[in-house]
Amino acid sequence: MLVSAGWLLCSTGLAAAPAVGLRAGFARTDITPTQPVTLSGYESRKGLSQGVHDPLSARVVAFEHAGRRLVLVSTDVIGFYGGGTVESLRKAILDACQLEPAELFLCAIHTHSAPTVTFDAEKGHSNNVEYSRTLQAKLAEAARAALASLGPVQFGAGTGASPVGSNRREPVKDSSGKAKIVLGRNPLAAIDREVQVLKVARVGANEPAAVLFAYATHSTCMGPKNYVISGDVHGLAEQFLERYLGAGVLAPAFAGASGDIDPWFRVLPEFKTANGWMPEPVLLGTMLGEEVARVLAGIQKLDTNGPVGSLFKTIELPGKPRGEAQPSGAVPPTRFNVTVGRVGEVAFAGLGGEVFNELGQAIKAASPFPLTMVITHCNGAAGYVPTRPSYAEGGYEVQSSAFAPGAGEQLAEEVARMLRELRNAGPGPRSAAE
Repeated sequence: MLVSAGWLLCSTGLAAAPAVGLRAGFARTDITPTQPVTLSGYESRKGLSQGVHDPLSARVVAFEHAGRRLVLVSTDVIGFYGGGTVESLRKAILDACQLEPAELFLCAIHTHSAPTVTFDAEKGHSNNVEYSRTLQAKLAEAARAALASLGPVQFGAGTGASPVGSNRREPVKDSSGKAKIVLGRNPLAAIDREVQVLKVARVGANEPAAVLFAYATHSTCMGPKNYVISGDVHGLAEQFLERYLGAGVLAPAFAGASGDIDPWFRVLPEFKTANGWMPEPVLLGTMLGEEVARVLAGIQKLDTNGPVGSLFKTIELPGKPRGEAQPSGAVPPTRFNVTVGRVGEVAFAGLGGEVFNELGQAIKAASPFPLTMVITHCNGAAGYVPTRPSYAEGGYEVQSSAFAPGAGEQLAEEVARMLRELRNAGPGPRSAAE
């Protein structure tokens, strides 16, 4: 089912004449699988799903100003892994909506309790291939619906903080007393706990029509023994906000720089409810949602104008073989998709991989915009991008990364440069070719 909100235009097509002031449109579509599917995120999990704890959705917010468009799609899946997956999904949306590549942010909340998205009939389960084809059509239609409902809006931004996430690179010693890093909980490590919130309201109204929020954590409360479908932390936060705010408000979530960040409670086997116990994903999702609502209530200054612009680029970063801590010999570079956009004084930095938290902080600190929402799992799935010091420590993220030491810092510098270029060049979608 597709639900759109906003203002429905007459049948004049998507390329309507530019209007004065900022416009936005919204749409939501249910993407919960209707048959058992394989779930993403854990290699040890082999069976099919065994029910649904909470529904999955795709949420679209489309902005337009002076003929320039920016479409943000938040999808309750892990990401777009596998050869050609992200390209196929993006092409369907771009073609359906006549968008330039830079105008689309196709993002995933990175829940590990959602279907594997794949078009590979040889490697993927047939139910997942069917699901992915349906998802492709639903995303394209939702983006079209959001653009068809463009209408005048005002917007404002604010920030808060949440304790939901924790550094997951836990230092331990092996049986011989040698230090190593395991996936666990490292609460002493300093991390960015910022909750970023963007309020979009209809002109003349103070109540929001959409609330976009970004927070840095994996959505991995649930582990490989869980076979029940869920949006996990980010998805449950979205659902809480939409119930709490009511009146058809859309609340798309975006995963911040969380390559080394997990929820405080992580990889649990089930949604525990015995003796009044609140399931940990529900607890953490509600905590995150309530902080978004608290920040939202404090956003009073709303702007009705502001340029819309964007820039897309595929960059090449120093590479290394996956499974090795350091590059050995000559290794070709690894490609990484970066998309930056702006709506007024709010910027979006879309990163096509799992970027470490410190790199996200560096991007925000270097950005020329007052607020920069760092969004990972956006328009790509290049895997982990660790910080340079983490390579000496080792660990899962370093071993599985396709990037060499220093690639993360190079990425942060390039994103900051693109944000400065976007700021100085004015509105308009552009690609690397330009």
